[in-house]
Amino acid sequence: MEAILYKSNPWWEEMYTFEGYRRDKYLKILIHWLDNKDIVFLTGLRRVGKTTILKNFIATLIEEYHVNPKHIFYISLDLYVLDGYSIGEILERYRKIHKLSSAQKVYLFLDEVTSKASYQKELKNFYDFDNVKIYASSSSASLLRDKNAYLTGRQRHLEVMPLDFQEYLLFKNVHLKKADAHLWERYFEDYMQDGGMPEYVLTADVTYLQNLIDNIIAKDIIAHHHIRNNQIVKDYYKLLMERSGKQLSFNKIANILDISVDSAKRYYHYFEETYLVYSIEKYGKLNERIKGARKIYASDVGLRNMTAGYRDKGAIYENLVFLKIKDCDPRYLYIDGIEIDFVTPNGILIEAKYHSRLNEKQRKLFDSFEAREKYVLDGYKGFVLLDELEA
Repeated sequence: MEAILYKSNPWWEEMYTFEGYRRDKYLKILIHWLDNKDIVFLTGLRRVGKTTILKNFIATLIEEYHVNPKHIFYISLDLYVLDGYSIGEILERYRKIHKLSSAQKVYLFLDEVTSKASYQKELKNFYDFDNVKIYASSSSASLLRDKNAYLTGRQRHLEVMPLDFQEYLLFKNVHLKKADAHLWERYFEDYMQDGGMPEYVLTADVTYLQNLIDNIIAKDIIAHHHIRNNQIVKDYYKLLMERSGKQLSFNKIANILDISVDSAKRYYHYFEETYLVYSIEKYGKLNERIKGARKIYASDVGLRNMTAGYRDKGAIYENLVFLKIKDCDPRYLYIDGIEIDFVTPNGILIEAKYHSRLNEKQRKLFDSFEAREKYVLDGYKGFVLLDELEA
């Protein structure tokens, strides 16, 4: 095991420099939480960049905060060689290597922490009895559920999303000047087609995206939930991607796939738990929200386009707007058969229109609906407006 630990922590023996692109909006949050003892969980889609962010943060701790490199321990807990070892046993081996007592503060980075069945109980013990700051990651929301409440009041969650447009340009090494304003829209269209999965943005290897989809479905859904009919799950995902930005009817899905409505609901939750899709409620009173169909969105438009094809730019643009405002808890407005894309709890009404206009009925609803602020977003300029609203 010792050789694996040294390979996983090169900063123990040599100068460590992070090689890659910084995702500053996540680093700022991790730094802000640095002095808080809470366990920090990085969540999100597989291959979205959680490990890279952790490695970048480790370099920041060493270079900018002058943390002793031997007091930083990183390990990916899904390594085959670690099967049969508890997290506590692995941590004990680390402390022995560097002769660190439990009173000496260490920074633990536990990648794919849910690979260990008893991780919640172990993390609670570390939190309560050791001088540690713990950062952990997982690509499964279901496995992070704390059924026994071991970590209640001891944890914070940070969801890592696919690259936003500014990060996309950074990864593409595109640095536009004000004089190049006419190119913004062109690059934004590239972003609409490519999406924001970091490795794909860097390589443009289409087989990477397809393999990623296949791996998530095969490992995190089919194998994990012991599903016998693999094709149904694959076909279900295709249907979801074709319906991104639309209301989801479990009855229709069940009829198309020839499965029960209960199975359609259960399978859908598996897709949500692996961060492949998101959904929003209908705007209205509680009973309307509960009874109303949910609208669904892809977690990444590149994955959506790989599955459903690069068509219906209006739906793709709406999906990107949703991802941009997801943390604002948006809902969709639907009255008398007329729909407006988003209403936020703080009273902002948003319609995403990619090079198109509101029809007459939409315009009437948009103008008559009481809202603190109203926006019709279009293309790259609409994203600039969202950036200004965030600021």
